[in-house]
Amino acid sequence: MIGSLTGEQIDQVLFSRVLGRIGCHADGKTYIVPVAYVFDGTHIYAHSRSGQKIEMMRKNPRVCFQVDDIDNLSNWRSVVIDGEYEELKSAELQDKAFHLLKTRLSPLVTSDAARPPDEPPPGEKRLRPVFYRIAIIEKSGRYEKR
Repeated sequence: MIGSLTGEQIDQVLFSRVLGRIGCHADGKTYIVPVAYVFDGTHIYAHSRSGQKIEMMRKNPRVCFQVDDIDNLSNWRSVVIDGEYEELKSAELQDKAFHLLKTRLSPLVTSDAARPPDEPPPGEKRLRPVFYRIAIIEKSGRYEKR
């Protein structure tokens, strides 16, 4: 049976997963990339180094965010978010994002790319991460269960 998820079921998928895909579009190019994230009930929080994804979202803040919860090809749930990128520039919002990401992701970290960055040791230069969140404009979800 294939069907639509309720709002509560969509939130359950978003809370239970930590890896999603963000799709952005600028200058005639579409780019989709996986990101580690945290859902706080209102926003999707993530971080990244500066690069193609961040530059594209700065040019066009409308994004698509997608999350899967897959048991097998006949038992899955998928959520799609239409949202807006917001770069977190205030120290208060950056601290909130850092705390949410560190608390949720630290037990799962197996690579430096997923780890919320710590401050570099004195004398070592490191690019500062870009913390951002996605404000949810619309969300939908589908499932298949056999």
